[in-house]
Amino acid sequence: STLSFFSPVPSAEMASTTLICDTQPWKDLKAHVQDVKKTHLRDLMNDKERCESMMVEFDGMFLDYSRQCATLDTMDKLYKLAEAASLKQQINRMYSGEHINSTENRSVLHVALRAPRDAVINSDGKNVVPDVWNVLDKIKDFSEKVRSGSWIGATGKPLKDVIAIGIGGSFLGPLFVHTALQTDPEAVEFAKGRQLRFLANVDPIDVARNIAGLNPETTLVVVVSKTFTTAETMLNARTLREWISSTLGPSAVAKHMVAVSTNLTLVEKFGIDPNNAFAFWDWVGGRYSVCSAVGVLPLSLQYGFSIVEKFLKGASSIDDHFRSAPFEKNIPVLLGLLSVWNVSFLGYPARAILPYSQALEKFAPHIQQVSMESNGKGVSIDGVPLPFEAGEIDFGEPGTNGQHSFYQLIHQGRVIPCDFIGIVKSQQPVYLKGEVVSNHDELMSNFFAQPDALAYGKTAEQLLKENVSQHLIPHKTFSGNRPSLSLLLPSLNAYNIGQLLASYEHRIAVEGFVWGINSFDQWGVELGKSLATQVRKQLHTSRTKSEPVEGFNFSTTKLLTRYLQASSDIPADPPTLLPQI
Repeated sequence: STLSFFSPVPSAEMASTTLICDTQPWKDLKAHVQDVKKTHLRDLMNDKERCESMMVEFDGMFLDYSRQCATLDTMDKLYKLAEAASLKQQINRMYSGEHINSTENRSVLHVALRAPRDAVINSDGKNVVPDVWNVLDKIKDFSEKVRSGSWIGATGKPLKDVIAIGIGGSFLGPLFVHTALQTDPEAVEFAKGRQLRFLANVDPIDVARNIAGLNPETTLVVVVSKTFTTAETMLNARTLREWISSTLGPSAVAKHMVAVSTNLTLVEKFGIDPNNAFAFWDWVGGRYSVCSAVGVLPLSLQYGFSIVEKFLKGASSIDDHFRSAPFEKNIPVLLGLLSVWNVSFLGYPARAILPYSQALEKFAPHIQQVSMESNGKGVSIDGVPLPFEAGEIDFGEPGTNGQHSFYQLIHQGRVIPCDFIGIVKSQQPVYLKGEVVSNHDELMSNFFAQPDALAYGKTAEQLLKENVSQHLIPHKTFSGNRPSLSLLLPSLNAYNIGQLLASYEHRIAVEGFVWGINSFDQWGVELGKSLATQVRKQLHTSRTKSEPVEGFNFSTTKLLTRYLQASSDIPADPPTLLPQI
């Protein structure tokens, strides 16, 4: 059968290489686009029955996707596409620990990181949940020692400041959660007198910013690197090791640095006590690792384990929902199918993530990585070049900031489907006597108005009635019919943050399962790294032996030579120098 590629097969190899675009449901959706192009959201929004069926609620979260350019018929056809892609089986294969990351021959089990203690989730015939909880218990114990002041630094002072070193998935997820919790009233209480900073970029300016105003005596550094070989992270780790040991002596390193890594040999060689290394596993991809020690350790040091456990429970609630809810009531599945519809059928490759909450300012940057590193692929899971484009271009800003930035393009330029994320109860409400509405109501007025402005637009007839002068009418006309969806959360506490994260993680998996790609590898990040090795060698020989630039194309040779000449005042073997802020 043409669908054999999508029937679940026990081996990591798929049975055949039928692409999803060769299936009948895909072709039906392609033909259906013409029907949808004839409709306008102005009319679709008048159909109460349609709108009602496009609203879904689960565990306090409310999704309204009635402003998508889609009919009930579209949804039926998308469910048939999901069937052709064996979506249900693919989800089950993920949860049962099959090696769905076939290019690296690994399970994909970030759901195990937030599973309840008594759950059973197998990878290679072994229940991994006890291992997960061993690490969580170890983090709880260690973070409580540091927070209570029973674990002290080399000079006897408590460690109240934490710098987490890591890049990509070892940084964006934890930073998003930290930023969201910073203003949560409960989390604020637990974080009193403490600081958490993230050092990601190998740019020395990032080091300078991170250590500015900090004292090594009260600082704990968490080095996050699975292999303990990531070039940028290890250079930053050596830099902060120097910052600590130059003030407190080399023996202080074991008191002031801990690791999140699986390479205990290199951890020990670095000067960190391997007992203070917190493990994670190769069935956790970096961008899916915020619920592992990668995120849980720094966040527990800042907020205490009890807050972080609520975050894990919120994510776990969505994990259960994703696995068990029927597709028409399944929030991540609906989000994923609608993304596929917008990207592959309507031809809208970008997506704006617009949280009407300043606390979520680091959400879009995290989802950029989760989505674009997962689904930015050009071949099927079998290595067959895709005749269609996969992956979404993600960007976003909190509302209302974005309205004063790029919404002009969204309203009158290109069509960009939007995710509006709203919060019912503000973390930090403000009421001013005599104001028409509270500050949060002012924010939310925009959250409710913008999706309608995009959907309905404004016609020339309406403008004429308002006596707008003739030559301005084309400039003030809004075409409307611009798709969006609205996600409303009851509040923004640790639990809700976990729900939001898991909803997007699973949405992205759904897109990948339907497109028939591997959302869990990232070979695209390797080439630039290997070319950088060649440049690094050249910079070394040019600096130390004044050798000319060789072995590069004309353009790179010219740029490198200019860079070396303009910085030739740097000594060949400079003494150690740390930032001076």
